Amino acid sequence: MIRILLILVLLSTTMVFSQEKTFEKEVKKISKTIDKITKTQKDSLKEKVRLINAALAEEKITPGEAKKQKKQAAEYHAKEIARKVGIQEYKLQQLVQDKTDGKIASSDDDAFTVSFFEKDFVVFETNRRKKKFRGQRDKRTTTQIVFAMGVNNVLENNQLSSLNDSKYKFWQSHFYEIGFTFKTRMSKLPSKTYFKYGLSFLWNNLRAKNNQYHVLQPNSLGLQVHGRPLSESRLRHVQMTFPMHLEFDFTDNKVLSDKRVVDDTHDALRIGIGGFFGFKLGTRQYLEYVNAEGIRVEEVQKGDFNMNTINYGLSTYVAYQGIGLYVKYDLNPLFKNSKTRNIAMGVRLDIN
Repeated sequence: MIRILLILVLLSTTMVFSQEKTFEKEVKKISKTIDKITKTQKDSLKEKVRLINAALAEEKITPGEAKKQKKQAAEYHAKEIARKVGIQEYKLQQLVQDKTDGKIASSDDDAFTVSFFEKDFVVFETNRRKKKFRGQRDKRTTTQIVFAMGVNNVLENNQLSSLNDSKYKFWQSHFYEIGFTFKTRMSKLPSKTYFKYGLSFLWNNLRAKNNQYHVLQPNSLGLQVHGRPLSESRLRHVQMTFPMHLEFDFTDNKVLSDKRVVDDTHDALRIGIGGFFGFKLGTRQYLEYVNAEGIRVEEVQKGDFNMNTINYGLSTYVAYQGIGLYVKYDLNPLFKNSKTRNIAMGVRLDIN
């Protein structure tokens, strides 16, 4: 019986001792694995590039084919690094979670640092009395995906009242926007003021009233009644723009357990004031009608339709958390030799 007890005590001591070293060992093992993955993939890429250059020198492939093969090889190995390193990063996160849950112990060092890709990250901080997880950093710049949609129309002579006499249907003329933005805090310390900037693509649609469609005239673009009843008369212009806004985000800053104050965004009222500039990528007119022979015709007309290529304007939004109201107005005329300007109003989603 005493012998069995001694064996159990020895086993328990061995397990405890090994647990004390497991956290550090596993983290270092993951770090080495990541280094090995990146080195292996980079070496493989270098070898492929060497073989491609050799084939090019021997004129077995053209310079264009060589460039294409190098690009494909680089993309392949980049994806392999991301995939394999992602697995190791997940293991590290699980290891840290086990540590915070008390399932695994570490040494009594005040801080434990791991190096990945020549950058140091504090993974875990511990002392003899209290343990803290440092998983959240104070990010000065964040990114968002932006979706927006709503009604699209025009103003004449910058008069809002001209909407009442617009030649375009109000509720049937739509706009759609998708973009990617960066949001940078204006100060180093947590605050409420940010500079938001990025890239967006817009699809603006104008549907003419009274069975009319757009016709090019000398130095201008006019509307004319079609000879057949139109079931669709839509002018669509696509834009690429660069929006810039000064954003006030009234989300309360977050105080961590170690008394550090960090930014917390997109969780309260947000107001953005700014503008945009860009250019048109293309314009098309879509017509649908039934001709004299009773055949349904879907007609697509391509051209510049006398539209200005460069566009710029003002925009603003008021949002709560990720959803808000959005207005944008072009300062330059939509058509050449006119005083017609585009205006769009709708809802906006900022996915943080």
